[in-house]
Amino acid sequence: MPDDNTQSRSAARTDGGTTTESYLDKEINIFKPATPFMRDHLRVIWLSFAAWVIVIFGPPTATLFAPDLMSGTTVLGFPLHFVLGAIITPLGALLLSIGYALQRDRLDTKYGISHDTESTPPADSDLQDEDTETDSDGVAVDGGAE
Repeated sequence: MPDDNTQSRSAARTDGGTTTESYLDKEINIFKPATPFMRDHLRVIWLSFAAWVIVIFGPPTATLFAPDLMSGTTVLGFPLHFVLGAIITPLGALLLSIGYALQRDRLDTKYGISHDTESTPPADSDLQDEDTETDSDGVAVDGGAE
Protein backbone atom coordinates (compact mmCIF):
# COMPACT_ATOMS: atom_id res chain seq x y z
CA MET A 1 0.00 0.00 0.00
CA PRO A 2 1.52 3.36 -0.99
CA ASP A 3 1.90 6.11 1.58
CA ASP A 4 -0.30 9.21 1.42
CA ASN A 5 2.36 11.34 -0.27
CA THR A 6 2.73 9.18 -3.38
CA GLN A 7 0.54 9.11 -6.44
CA SER A 8 0.14 6.53 -9.16
CA ARG A 9 1.56 8.04 -12.30
CA SER A 10 1.48 5.06 -14.64
CA ALA A 11 -2.12 5.67 -15.79
CA ALA A 12 -1.55 9.28 -16.77
CA ARG A 13 -0.42 10.19 -20.28
CA THR A 14 1.38 13.34 -21.24
CA ASP A 15 1.00 15.49 -24.33
CA GLY A 16 3.78 13.51 -26.05
CA GLY A 17 2.15 10.12 -25.58
CA THR A 18 4.56 8.75 -22.96
CA THR A 19 3.55 7.84 -19.46
CA THR A 20 3.90 10.54 -16.85
CA GLU A 21 6.30 8.44 -14.81
CA SER A 22 8.86 8.23 -17.60
CA TYR A 23 8.19 11.85 -18.58
CA LEU A 24 8.80 13.20 -15.07
CA ASP A 25 11.88 11.04 -14.56
CA LYS A 26 13.62 12.45 -17.64
CA GLU A 27 16.09 15.28 -17.28
CA ILE A 28 14.91 18.53 -18.83
CA ASN A 29 17.27 19.58 -21.59
CA ILE A 30 16.46 22.66 -23.69
CA PHE A 31 18.64 21.38 -26.53
CA LYS A 32 17.11 17.86 -26.64
CA PRO A 33 13.45 17.94 -25.52
CA ALA A 34 11.79 14.76 -24.25
CA THR A 35 8.35 15.09 -25.87
CA PRO A 36 6.99 16.42 -29.19
CA PHE A 37 5.16 19.20 -27.35
CA MET A 38 8.37 20.32 -25.66
CA ARG A 39 10.19 20.20 -29.02
CA ASP A 40 7.59 22.36 -30.75
CA HIS A 41 7.32 24.76 -27.81
CA LEU A 42 11.08 25.21 -27.66
CA ARG A 43 11.12 25.93 -31.40
CA VAL A 44 8.61 28.74 -30.81
CA ILE A 45 10.65 30.04 -27.87
CA TRP A 46 13.98 30.04 -29.76
CA LEU A 47 12.48 31.71 -32.85
CA SER A 48 10.78 34.32 -30.67
CA PHE A 49 14.03 34.94 -28.84
CA ALA A 50 15.94 35.42 -32.11
CA ALA A 51 13.31 37.87 -33.37
CA TRP A 52 13.39 39.70 -30.02
CA VAL A 53 17.18 40.11 -30.21
CA ILE A 54 16.87 41.62 -33.71
CA VAL A 55 14.01 43.94 -32.73
CA ILE A 56 15.57 45.14 -29.47
CA PHE A 57 19.25 45.29 -30.37
CA GLY A 58 18.94 46.04 -34.10
CA PRO A 59 18.44 49.84 -33.95
CA PRO A 60 21.28 50.55 -31.48
CA THR A 61 23.62 48.27 -33.42
CA ALA A 62 22.69 49.93 -36.72
CA THR A 63 23.29 53.33 -35.11
CA LEU A 64 26.70 52.16 -33.90
CA PHE A 65 27.79 50.92 -37.33
CA ALA A 66 26.06 53.53 -39.53
CA PRO A 67 25.66 56.71 -37.44
CA ASP A 68 25.46 59.05 -40.45
CA LEU A 69 22.64 57.07 -42.05
CA MET A 70 20.68 56.63 -38.82
CA SER A 71 21.08 60.28 -37.71
CA GLY A 72 20.84 61.85 -41.16
CA THR A 73 17.63 60.12 -42.26
CA THR A 74 14.45 61.72 -40.95
CA VAL A 75 11.12 60.00 -40.51
CA LEU A 76 8.12 62.05 -39.36
CA GLY A 77 10.51 64.89 -38.58
CA PHE A 78 12.70 62.79 -36.25
CA PRO A 79 16.03 61.04 -36.86
CA LEU A 80 15.67 57.39 -37.91
CA HIS A 81 17.46 56.06 -34.84
CA PHE A 82 14.97 57.88 -32.57
CA VAL A 83 11.93 56.56 -34.46
CA LEU A 84 13.27 53.01 -34.39
CA GLY A 85 14.15 53.19 -30.70
CA ALA A 86 11.07 55.03 -29.47
CA ILE A 87 8.31 53.64 -31.66
CA ILE A 88 9.33 50.54 -33.60
CA THR A 89 11.17 48.70 -30.80
CA PRO A 90 8.31 48.80 -28.23
CA LEU A 91 5.76 48.05 -30.94
CA GLY A 92 7.88 45.12 -32.14
CA ALA A 93 8.13 43.74 -28.59
CA LEU A 94 4.35 43.96 -28.22
CA LEU A 95 3.79 42.20 -31.56
CA LEU A 96 6.27 39.48 -30.57
CA SER A 97 4.29 38.92 -27.34
CA ILE A 98 1.06 38.60 -29.29
CA GLY A 99 2.71 36.25 -31.79
CA TYR A 100 4.04 34.04 -28.99
CA ALA A 101 0.61 33.84 -27.36
CA LEU A 102 -1.01 32.87 -30.67
CA GLN A 103 1.64 30.22 -31.36
CA ARG A 104 1.29 28.80 -27.84
CA ASP A 105 -2.49 28.60 -28.27
CA ARG A 106 -1.95 26.79 -31.58
CA LEU A 107 0.36 24.27 -29.87
CA ASP A 108 -2.11 23.78 -27.01
CA THR A 109 -4.85 23.03 -29.53
CA LYS A 110 -2.58 20.69 -31.51
CA TYR A 111 -1.64 18.66 -28.44
CA GLY A 112 -5.07 18.82 -26.75
CA ILE A 113 -4.00 20.87 -23.76
CA SER A 114 -6.90 22.66 -22.09
CA HIS A 115 -6.49 25.46 -19.57
CA ASP A 116 -10.09 25.27 -18.36
CA THR A 117 -9.99 24.52 -14.67
CA GLU A 118 -13.25 23.56 -13.07
CA SER A 119 -11.74 22.34 -9.84
CA THR A 120 -8.60 23.00 -7.83
CA PRO A 121 -5.80 20.41 -7.77
CA PRO A 122 -5.92 18.03 -4.80
CA ALA A 123 -3.83 18.74 -1.74
CA ASP A 124 -1.13 16.25 -0.69
CA SER A 125 -3.53 14.63 1.77
CA ASP A 126 -6.19 14.18 -0.95
CA LEU A 127 -4.00 12.22 -3.40
CA GLN A 128 -5.58 9.06 -4.73
CA ASP A 129 -4.47 5.51 -4.05
CA GLU A 130 -3.45 3.19 -6.88
CA ASP A 131 -6.81 1.36 -6.89
CA THR A 132 -8.85 4.57 -7.19
CA GLU A 133 -9.87 5.55 -10.71
CA THR A 134 -8.69 8.89 -12.10
CA ASP A 135 -10.68 11.31 -14.21
CA SER A 136 -9.37 10.93 -17.78
CA ASP A 137 -10.76 14.31 -18.86
CA GLY A 138 -8.75 16.38 -16.36
CA VAL A 139 -5.51 18.16 -17.13
CA ALA A 140 -2.37 17.51 -15.15
CA VAL A 141 -0.19 20.29 -13.81
CA ASP A 142 2.51 19.53 -16.41
CA GLY A 143 0.05 20.03 -19.28
CA GLY A 144 -0.73 16.38 -19.92
CA ALA A 145 -4.04 14.66 -19.36
CA GLU A 146 -4.47 12.97 -16.00
